[in-house]
Amino acid sequence: MDEQASQIEGSRTRDAFAKARYAGREHDRQTLCASSGIQKMRIDAAKEKLAIHGGDPVRSKSFPSWPQFGQAEEEQLLASLRSGAWGKVQGTEVSRFEKRFAEYHQCKHGIGVVNGTVAIRVALMALGIEPGDEVIVPPFTFVATASAVIEANATPIFVDIELETSNIDPKAIEAAITPRTKAIIVVHLGGLACKMDTIMDLAKRHGLAVIEDACHAHGAEYKGRRLGSIGDLAAFSFQSSKNVSAGEGGIIITNNGELAQRCWSIHNCGRVPDGKWYEHHCLGGNYRLGEFQGAVLNAQWDRFEDQAQTRERNGRYLDEQLAGLDGITPQVRTADCTRHAYHLYSLLVDPDILGISRETFLEAMAAEGVPLMAAYPIPLYHEPLFTNRAFGPFSKAANMDYGNISCPQCEILSTRQGVWIEQRYLLGTREDMDDIVCAIKKVHGNRDQLSTG
Repeated sequence: MDEQASQIEGSRTRDAFAKARYAGREHDRQTLCASSGIQKMRIDAAKEKLAIHGGDPVRSKSFPSWPQFGQAEEEQLLASLRSGAWGKVQGTEVSRFEKRFAEYHQCKHGIGVVNGTVAIRVALMALGIEPGDEVIVPPFTFVATASAVIEANATPIFVDIELETSNIDPKAIEAAITPRTKAIIVVHLGGLACKMDTIMDLAKRHGLAVIEDACHAHGAEYKGRRLGSIGDLAAFSFQSSKNVSAGEGGIIITNNGELAQRCWSIHNCGRVPDGKWYEHHCLGGNYRLGEFQGAVLNAQWDRFEDQAQTRERNGRYLDEQLAGLDGITPQVRTADCTRHAYHLYSLLVDPDILGISRETFLEAMAAEGVPLMAAYPIPLYHEPLFTNRAFGPFSKAANMDYGNISCPQCEILSTRQGVWIEQRYLLGTREDMDDIVCAIKKVHGNRDQLSTG
């Protein structure tokens, strides 16, 4: 059954990426592209009537669904259930997954936790972040990257991003460093590596720790090194939309044994490996990942490499086919990115060049049967959490006036130009990719038919 959405206007809201879906029409799919490739189209885009105006849509079938699962997940989950060892302390599923995931990402240690947010917070605590310390973060990311800093009773300092990559700008990082700065959190947006050599050099010169928020970056590489192995610590998420998913879950990975020991203690109620059960050495909590999630993750991990290669292949293909469109630009893939995770395929849609707004573009794409999503629609420093300084008992950032912050590149991306394609689309066939390209080129070629919104 085709995926449906009753409100395309949801693409203008903060939860657009969760709600914007297209209701497929009941008719035969029109073949718009030559089988030999996108370059030879069977239509004259300038004469083709857009679906939003009653024309035939490019596509009327669904893209691949997510999550993808089968007998392996069922069998491993049932085996875990029937074992009676449902917790990490008693079972083996989580520990097996921790080892597999860490080794794949070229790290010696992995600590499975309940979600990616907790992974970042535990990493900050393990680094010894103290009240009043400053942690540099990008504003173009999910709220958890910054709220975890608040929950560590530290102060998030927002710095701008690079428009062409969506990643944190190393020059902006350096300009924001003060004597109070203790750490940098980099976000590999969509699965594209940040400029890690430059950032690590900055951190070394200023004595700062680096946490990789790699929640989009499973299996991605920078100069042949797996993301997560470059900073002091890294946090990954296994939330429902992620490229590896158990519905919820997260992991911290590191090559630093001392930091791994601290993370283990914090995530296990402050215990130490050789200590007694009711012996607690530091502030911590029960943040342990459960065995049911571990079982699902082990089965999902068996699928991961093939899926990652498919996303990489399809992402590169889209880059090639979408090159040269005025006003529509794929995320710049830097030469240092030897593998992209493609949790998101990112586009810049420039309304000044196209003559139509991002929202109008998204509505037209949805009508063609290829629903895309608006990127994070608001910079984090404009979220009520920060403008109202609604930090609860965590008061050390309360003196920051986040209402006066401006990161111009982030604001362009958030409010006007950022568009995403979900990772599940990139698990599709070459025909699926051709449909995406055909729809984009069709809307692009007929944009003068559209009134901006």
